[in-house]
Amino acid sequence: MKNIGWDTYELFMQVARHGGLTGATAASGLSPATIGRRMLELEAGIGRVLFVRSRTGYRLTADGSLLFDQVLEMEGAARRIRNWREEGAGMPLVRIACGTWVAWWVSRNFTAIQSERDDFRVDLFIAEQRASLAHRESDVGIRAFEPKEPNLASRRLGEVAYAVYRARSAHPSAADRWVAVAEEQAISAYLRYPHQEMASRIVVTVNRPRSLRDLVLAGAGVAVLPCFVADQDERLERMDEEIGALRHSQWIVMNNDDRHRREIRTVVDRMTKLIRGHGELFAGRFPAREI
Repeated sequence: MKNIGWDTYELFMQVARHGGLTGATAASGLSPATIGRRMLELEAGIGRVLFVRSRTGYRLTADGSLLFDQVLEMEGAARRIRNWREEGAGMPLVRIACGTWVAWWVSRNFTAIQSERDDFRVDLFIAEQRASLAHRESDVGIRAFEPKEPNLASRRLGEVAYAVYRARSAHPSAADRWVAVAEEQAISAYLRYPHQEMASRIVVTVNRPRSLRDLVLAGAGVAVLPCFVADQDERLERMDEEIGALRHSQWIVMNNDDRHRREIRTVVDRMTKLIRGHGELFAGRFPAREI
């Protein structure tokens, strides 16, 4: 059997993480046809079916899940070797994994996380998928639930609330038109909500959550957004009360073995202070206009 290169396994990870070819295309730069062909070649090469293919995307089979776990270990080992090499050559790296809107928040307040005096670098990995800190895919992660993995440490940051928003300047008919992330990319509960509750009213879909706010501001329709994002924008207004079923706790997570590293402890402490310091805003209780 021909040896399978690491680049093929990396592509397999992209398809598995994004649940299909569209997300993997955005991440890898390859065409959907090329990725689909490479996955068929991978399955033929190892003699196992790795995906259940459907209209809504690619779902891992039992064999696919086993391979995913093994490749995660390979990826973690490769990252540890790379970090070890880089730390010997320069500043240590702290990898932060978080969803679209927390990344937006962190980016807007980045000087509270890293300053010009710090002697470490930061890599911000933005994805709706849960990052695997167990395999050191990332050093610090933000999750919507308390981790159960025994080798992870965590801190509860507070609660996150969601509501339906429209543009204040929009035509009244916009209230019946919904904007949503395409079902294939709707991983988080708030992204699935329109498909579960308002499927017949969805008139626009996008593949990135960041576009939801822009479309709402343009008057294309209404969308579910985190309150800590939309309540700060005077151009937006809540259509109704918070969607209570979507409220969840938020946790900052790190690997137990690494949490005492100075640079990781520094980033975790600063992110904890930043998010807890705006806990009421995240919880949707007191909309703020400026921070």
